[in-house]
Amino acid sequence: AGFAIVLEKKAAIFVDGRYTLQAELEVPAILFDHRTLSKNSYTDWISKNTKPGMILGYDPWLMTPSQIINYRVACKKSMVSLKPIHKNPIDTIWIDRPAPPSSPIFIHDISFAGQPIMNKFQQISDELKKEKIDAVVITTPDSIAWLLNIRGSDVPFTPITLAFAIFYVDQNIDLFVDQKKISPAILKHLGPNVRCHEPKAFSSILDTLDKKSVLLDQETVPIYVHHRLEATGANIQAGPDPCQLPKAIKTSIQLDGIRAAHIRDGASLTRFLAWLDENADKESITENSAAKTLEAMRLNNKNFKGLSFPTISGSGPNGAIVHYSVNKNSDRLLKKGDLYLVDSGAQYLDGTTDVTRTVAIGIPTKNMMRHFTLVLKGHIAIATARFPKGTCGSQLDTLARQALWTEGLDYEHGTGHGVGHFLGVHEGPHRISKSPNNVILKPGMIISNEPGYYKAGCYGIRIENLVCVMTGTSLHFETLTLAPIDRALINIELLEKSEIDWINSYHAKVLDKISPLVDKKTQTWLLKATVNL
Repeated sequence: AGFAIVLEKKAAIFVDGRYTLQAELEVPAILFDHRTLSKNSYTDWISKNTKPGMILGYDPWLMTPSQIINYRVACKKSMVSLKPIHKNPIDTIWIDRPAPPSSPIFIHDISFAGQPIMNKFQQISDELKKEKIDAVVITTPDSIAWLLNIRGSDVPFTPITLAFAIFYVDQNIDLFVDQKKISPAILKHLGPNVRCHEPKAFSSILDTLDKKSVLLDQETVPIYVHHRLEATGANIQAGPDPCQLPKAIKTSIQLDGIRAAHIRDGASLTRFLAWLDENADKESITENSAAKTLEAMRLNNKNFKGLSFPTISGSGPNGAIVHYSVNKNSDRLLKKGDLYLVDSGAQYLDGTTDVTRTVAIGIPTKNMMRHFTLVLKGHIAIATARFPKGTCGSQLDTLARQALWTEGLDYEHGTGHGVGHFLGVHEGPHRISKSPNNVILKPGMIISNEPGYYKAGCYGIRIENLVCVMTGTSLHFETLTLAPIDRALINIELLEKSEIDWINSYHAKVLDKISPLVDKKTQTWLLKATVNL
């Protein structure tokens, strides 16, 4: 989640708040200026470091029309021009580049997917007809996976296959994917509406869309596609990928599966937390060994297909690095007096999980408890929110930050991201964030609830559950994640009665759902971990 600008004698890296500390540690400042990614930061950098008449190149396969519009504005101010380049210089020097992935495609069974592909074809076709559009070019693999009820393993942690597609209003589809990935069973599953091509045929088939009205998502499609269609004389219509919203609104079958997956996953996390509580004071557990232990506890779960992202296992100062990734050089022991943050998740055929818990190793300080409780208050504010139809996630974001803001504190990441159904652990188009977002929260959407606080060089705190938008007299959230919250870190004096009631009610549900799935030793620990405040 970032980008670089490389000039002849200068370069800069731009990252958002999740990666600022990590970039400082991993990217040499002698080579790259370090910049926090904000609306005008790259504009300023271009202005200060370029001269009129210079040309900035870009790879048209790796930039979107929306990105290029922003760069053009920045370059125009500096009298610098932008030019697409057809040979990426990184590719030229990347001599040990791995071969493209070629994992076989497999079917995501209807018992999990909950909807046959022809129903989805009809849904997308109806949307195109409404807008008088002939075709849409789809370049996001998760959209294609959802649309065709297929999955793959081309990308670590995300069960997708790399592909492009063109969906036509008559419900026919051109699918561009390495043919070695397609078995006879997949061809039968896809049916007569789907024509399969090698990826190299993509450009020539784009050329056949001349004079047609073609929908392109300006936020996701490579600008190469835009340029190619423009050259053919196609009538380009800008608009969102029509698969993204229906993909985000889970069906009742999907939601049943997601709930079941969270119970199994919660049992594994609970076993881990009980094990950690018993063994942490021996000071023999490292960040890496803890992450491996948690993964092992998930391995035998029903429908388990792997982790949904590399486990973030950070103790002490490493916990303050939002998307910390432990390695042999950074791995540290969990020591008494540390806070330990573990953000993890798994891919199951019936759902995707993502959960963060922060626990005290030994006795926490008063400041740790205060900061943890402020984060918890924000978490509860989102979990208990009631809001009218038509509300966007950005309108709820202040609820999560209010308790921190009153003490002059904040966190530099969003409060919530969408989560797929046996797909990406991060998905759009909805989110809860300071950044403006006009996507309305609708029943069936899954989103994370994860406020945090990070004290650089000391510790990080994040409490994350996944929630689902539910309907009623007003919209509200159902909390899906089930695992205890560390009571040792809660300063009860900072909580309102309603917040205490929520914690007690949540822990009662955790005990009820998780206790039958764990061993007696863990049951005994869980009983203590969920006792009323």
